[in-house]
Amino acid sequence: MQTKPENDTDLRIKVNRETARLPWSELEKHFAQGNVVFVTSDLDLVEVAVRISHDDKATIVQWMAERKVMKASDQQAQSWQQADATLWAVVVSPFILVQEEKPAVH
Repeated sequence: MQTKPENDTDLRIKVNRETARLPWSELEKHFAQGNVVFVTSDLDLVEVAVRISHDDKATIVQWMAERKVMKASDQQAQSWQQADATLWAVVVSPFILVQEEKPAVH
């Protein structure tokens, strides 16, 4: 059952509160289980989580086709491990959505 749009604000607040910066070392076990989904930095992580929560297949399929949302690759995992990276992460069971930190704008 889809949530009514007026409940989006509550869901966004909830998702935003559950979003955290996590070291890759804490995410590796979830990656090994195939549950880590990478979100490119041009998308809003909270918005992606909300769309997945609403089972918005059309939008998610489009993002996947554009390679903006995809399962994290072995190459990404290796790079994050070597860099001792910290990623933004939020759980949308059974997945953990991750996004690289955006570079600071000076």
